[in-house]
Amino acid sequence: MAVTIENALNLIYKTIKPTKTKLLPIESALGLVLAQDVMASYNLPPYDNSAMDGYAVKLADASKTIKVEHTIFAGDNSDKVLENGFGIKIMTGAKIPKGTECIVPMEDTQQAKDGATLPSNLKLNKHVRFAGEDIKIGEKLLSCGDRLDAHQITILASQGISHIKVYKKPKMALFSSGNELKMHFEDVKDYQLYNTNSPTFMARALELGCEVDFIGTAKDTLEEIQEHIKSALDADFILTSGGISVGEADFTREAFAGFGYDVLFDKVEIKPGKPTTFGTIKDKYILNLPGNPLAASLNFELFGQAIISALSGESAKYTNTIKAKLKDDYKIKAGRRTLVPGIFDGEFFTPCKNFAPGMIKPLSVSNSFIMVDENSSTLKANQTLNIISTKFNFKTKESVSLTTS
Repeated sequence: MAVTIENALNLIYKTIKPTKTKLLPIESALGLVLAQDVMASYNLPPYDNSAMDGYAVKLADASKTIKVEHTIFAGDNSDKVLENGFGIKIMTGAKIPKGTECIVPMEDTQQAKDGATLPSNLKLNKHVRFAGEDIKIGEKLLSCGDRLDAHQITILASQGISHIKVYKKPKMALFSSGNELKMHFEDVKDYQLYNTNSPTFMARALELGCEVDFIGTAKDTLEEIQEHIKSALDADFILTSGGISVGEADFTREAFAGFGYDVLFDKVEIKPGKPTTFGTIKDKYILNLPGNPLAASLNFELFGQAIISALSGESAKYTNTIKAKLKDDYKIKAGRRTLVPGIFDGEFFTPCKNFAPGMIKPLSVSNSFIMVDENSSTLKANQTLNIISTKFNFKTKESVSLTTS
């Protein structure tokens, strides 16, 4: 019996455990997911410092001409103490001398012999950056499950952290099956096809942060598919396409069964892609997708991405949607949850005019898709849609509805 899309995704998230962890230099951790919390060990700024090139002064010296005998540069460890009637020239980022009540930018002063004349509108602590105003010691900066981008690397470097514990990249192994399939570097006969699924999934998995092993294209025999499975078993996640329907040459499920395949679902209430199958072989996760390119790719966006996100250890592992308006009225056959590819232009979504499970061109021109409720037959122009991007990785920490009705 087919499961709903929601139940299929829940089974994936419930079943999958994150990959193992490793310690990496922060320069090598970009794009990976933290496997530890990060607490602040240092204040930032670490000391009170000047936000401007200017003069450290007393409020009582407003409108007066002050003597300037010293200059403090960023990185200086000065022990000067500011007194009334005097100013200390100070550069941006330099440590504030004792006794300072505000900083006056150079451009707000007038040069005078041996000093400067100050404006009248001095304000306490103006242009002073206080220790800890950005980051305080003991503050939680990053959490286990956060994905590291350039600005999280900034945080780590600010705390003098050289190495960090992260989850390993998920390792995916993939192969397709079909006597008619040839790789793009081979010659094809007029009764054969190029294997487009494997290069597509390899590229998409790399975009999503996986390591990928391409095992090859298997003939439609039990023995050859089993050989490909053996070669894939060192991966965290095995992805196949083709050979999971009910035809006489569809041996994929039988081949996996010989390795103790525990099937968690083998049909999904979805169009296209109903025969999508998910299960486990011990601690390996298996996703069998249909062979039709459009059906396989759209189902990979739902279920393959979910597997990769769960393996990565990311706390924001659930697919999120973008709100958009439908460009024109759109009719669709009701009865099954349907995936419709199209173009999102930042405001409106326009469904592809012509698409079918076996096509590939709609994938190349679309940047998103919608999941239309099984009870809907007509969507109205300007109606709000939930679109799912195939170009950007929008995630959330809580499961949200992906459906448009």
